[in-house]
Amino acid sequence: MGESQVMDLLAAGFFICRASAVDNSATLMSLFLAGLAGSGAHCIGMCGPIVLSQVTSRLEGIPASSMVEMNRLSGAALVPYHFGRMTTYAALGGIAASLSGGIIAISGLRFLAGVLLGFAGLFFLGYAGRTLGIAMPGFGASSGKSKAAAMLGGHIRPLFRKPVGWRGYLLGVALGFLPCGLLYGALAAASSTADPIAGVFGMVAFALGTVPALTVVGISGHIAAGRWNAWMVWVAPILLLVNGFFLLILAGGMMI
Repeated sequence: MGESQVMDLLAAGFFICRASAVDNSATLMSLFLAGLAGSGAHCIGMCGPIVLSQVTSRLEGIPASSMVEMNRLSGAALVPYHFGRMTTYAALGGIAASLSGGIIAISGLRFLAGVLLGFAGLFFLGYAGRTLGIAMPGFGASSGKSKAAAMLGGHIRPLFRKPVGWRGYLLGVALGFLPCGLLYGALAAASSTADPIAGVFGMVAFALGTVPALTVVGISGHIAAGRWNAWMVWVAPILLLVNGFFLLILAGGMMI
């Protein structure tokens, strides 16, 4: 294959990806906002301890004589870990969108995409209600989550000892499979695109939305996390409510 053919394939791939992103831009933006809002209201409590344990392990491996502010910030950013989570989320989003697209193509049930998007909207509304202190059936604490964490913990514990480079990346890949209600809602929204490329982009957008809150935890620890969480208690429900109703409107339009 000549160089010109390779360039043509790359150009074609770029245009396909751009078209997919443009066609599903509303869903992608909604998923980013869901990750941003949900991380402040939910991910700090669930993933904050995981982030802090990694930061502690990384900083312990840096000699005191070499400890400068840049080392502290780079150690707290946990870039490999976040890329690992993003990889898992993107793969799940691509698979979910491929499955929904296949079912729609075979059955002709085109309203299924709207149903999935509506489910995602209801999920985000449910999380908004829980954040506001409203009892929402199905949005309480899950024992399955702790069981899954315990099962994963035994296999990935060695990665926590030095979570840098490929170890940090693999840790993110593994922990990306932890059961999470917000993740289920995001996957429902991603699968509603019925397009594997859009499904991948959607879950990447969701993962990017979760990074700021977890980075605040990694850099400043529990104190800043508590302040961030106190602020997000007011902001997150509003974002989730707007997001949920927006997705329901989109879902209604898809089912008409």
